[in-house]
Amino acid sequence: MADAPPSAGIGRLMRIALGWFPSLPLPAALGLGRALGRFLGGGLRYRRGEAAAAMRRSLPGMDAAAVQRVLDEMYENIGLSFAESLWLTPGRIEDYLRQRVRFERLEVAQTARSEGPGALVLTAHTGNFDLLCRAAPALGFPLTIIAKRLRSATWDAEVRRRWAEFGVRVLPPRGAYRECLRSLRRGELVGFMLDQNMTRDEGVFVEFFGRPACTTPGLAHLSAHSGAPVVPVFMERLPAGRHALRVGEPMSPPARDADSIVAATQAYTRVIEDWVRAHPGQWIWIHRRWKTRPEPAPTAVGGAA
Repeated sequence: MADAPPSAGIGRLMRIALGWFPSLPLPAALGLGRALGRFLGGGLRYRRGEAAAAMRRSLPGMDAAAVQRVLDEMYENIGLSFAESLWLTPGRIEDYLRQRVRFERLEVAQTARSEGPGALVLTAHTGNFDLLCRAAPALGFPLTIIAKRLRSATWDAEVRRRWAEFGVRVLPPRGAYRECLRSLRRGELVGFMLDQNMTRDEGVFVEFFGRPACTTPGLAHLSAHSGAPVVPVFMERLPAGRHALRVGEPMSPPARDADSIVAATQAYTRVIEDWVRAHPGQWIWIHRRWKTRPEPAPTAVGGAA
């Protein structure tokens, strides 16, 4: 008999974990998640050097000891978020939100949604961002999100299946524009993770921590086209396994010209930067946010710029 492909083995392990984690008491699940995060950052040291370098460039006033403390917090947050996502089932979401999540200015999102043609949600990979997605339908906010495919096809399919179980509609990045407009016209929310690196043909360059970061202009285009406001929403991790869902001030739609679209994308990115500066241990520094770089400026004959 031929050996099973590696993806099949990974799939079996994932199904075992998904079936076993929800049977644990929540404190035990969180303990395992914390240990997993510490192993990822301290044992495997997964991308730790890259993350430290990115943090030192972005937050130059932070000393070496502080950088290591923030990295430890980041890896622990990754492990805890993973454990929470595995443990949380649709039948538990309402009690979980009531007992463990503090809501700040939720009425602002409801007003923005009701007064406009839906609302666009600006967020990032901060705190337990997966919990933010799952919370929206349970709170009465129909949600559509745009998500890149994960490298593991097995894990990607599982993540999307679980989002669907919670009532989250997931669209691929390409060809999603019309569907997003339809969602907004139905008075729904459309969510954007705006802290992902894009290729040059997909994005525009705006400043993020003082360096050019290639960013999708899709959020600004949708806001300009639909007239829907952009509402910043972030999930912050608190001590003792609790969270705070914080809603920011709505941002008016930009004009449709190219300069206004870029300016709006810069403004959205500044909101994310301000949040990360205030909570550096809750952003995923291991993401290669600045991977795509602007093309080098052409040089004149003889090497003069």
